[in-house]
Amino acid sequence: MTRFIFTIFLLLGMGLLISDASAQKVAVVDINEVLSSMEDYQAAQTELDRVAAEWRQQIAQEFDKIKSMYNKFQAEQVLLSPEDKAKKEDEIIKKETEVREMQKAKFGPEGALFKKRQEMVAPIQDKVFAAIEAYASEKGIDIIFDKGGATGLLFTNAEYDKTSDLKKRLNIK
Repeated sequence: MTRFIFTIFLLLGMGLLISDASAQKVAVVDINEVLSSMEDYQAAQTELDRVAAEWRQQIAQEFDKIKSMYNKFQAEQVLLSPEDKAKKEDEIIKKETEVREMQKAKFGPEGALFKKRQEMVAPIQDKVFAAIEAYASEKGIDIIFDKGGATGLLFTNAEYDKTSDLKKRLNIK
């Protein structure tokens, strides 16, 4: 008998959860398609590609200089004293380190290209996300997912964010 009552309560509880879930309005958006359709975004991408190609060319030229220095060293090393040999090796290593640092400064995780991308693309993305938020509010949509990229969740009604409840439960301020 207790199993029967437990089953009834379980089914009723699941019915309430399902009815709550069905009341939420969900939408899907392809952010990549939206962004690639915007002229501002295309112009920013073209500029970023141009700058990146220019920097790649500069770095390639510097690596060519290092290769030339090394080839020259290989040809002359028989004639060099041990001190001169060590000095030339140090020069080559120093130059290679400088170029690698330049490469990191331009293309690294916090490099110049990343910063330029943030500077040029962030305002366009902010504009798109503001439009998504306004659309969701206007249409009564609670959750919007991105189907085209790695962004995942684009918009959620604050009512469904239970982070603060969980933090309270864990006594986190």
